[in-house]
Amino acid sequence: MYNFRTDLALERRDLYKKANNIENEVDGIETEEEEINEKLKVSRVKVTNEAGEKAIGKPKGNYITVDVKQLKIATEEDIQKAAETLSKELVPILDLHTDRQGPILVVGLGNIYVTPDSLGPKVINDIDITRHLINYLPQYVEEGTREVSAISPGVLGTTGIETIEILKGIVDNIKPKLLIVIDALASRSIERISSTIQISDTGIVPGAGVGNARKEISKNTLNIPVVAIRHSYSCRNCSTCK
Repeated sequence: MYNFRTDLALERRDLYKKANNIENEVDGIETEEEEINEKLKVSRVKVTNEAGEKAIGKPKGNYITVDVKQLKIATEEDIQKAAETLSKELVPILDLHTDRQGPILVVGLGNIYVTPDSLGPKVINDIDITRHLINYLPQYVEEGTREVSAISPGVLGTTGIETIEILKGIVDNIKPKLLIVIDALASRSIERISSTIQISDTGIVPGAGVGNARKEISKNTLNIPVVAIRHSYSCRNCSTCK
């Protein structure tokens, strides 16, 4: 299989087309693009069969890329619009795999002490956690609130434990209906750093984009759907990420 060294399904698809001189769409892959405004673009890649899986090395499922131009100097209005767009793309993906009341577990992958890999643990600090409130103080929780819990399991080099081993124990005990994984994303393009977010519903292989793959976190290994939200916090040259 082609050595893509990128986590982005969109980049993998483009690289495969270029390497094989393909002008039309790749068999087993459907793509659509939407310009939200002059600074915001959404690309949707869907892998539909085994031919598509083999072509770009990604499992069947949905891969949505949100590109935000000049995010580092974006205004509050630009950031709010990007957040709304991300939310609009994420909700249908969640609805495909669980109901609006199903408990979820949010996992922040990465190493808090390594800047290019610290996104996941940092995001966990801003998640609205509700599981303990629903369980112990239900009188203070608005009716219909989803049960949300979160964990930042660290990395193998500091814990000595594979992330999937930690998550299996948690999932078996608290029994969420869906897992949301937050992680940094390796891209081939420096221009994408801090400007690209990918949502996918096929799970994740941590470190795969930089050639240091860990054990898969997916429905195959946890028996519940796994949705990944990944931000281009790093480029393909950041081999210290995992």
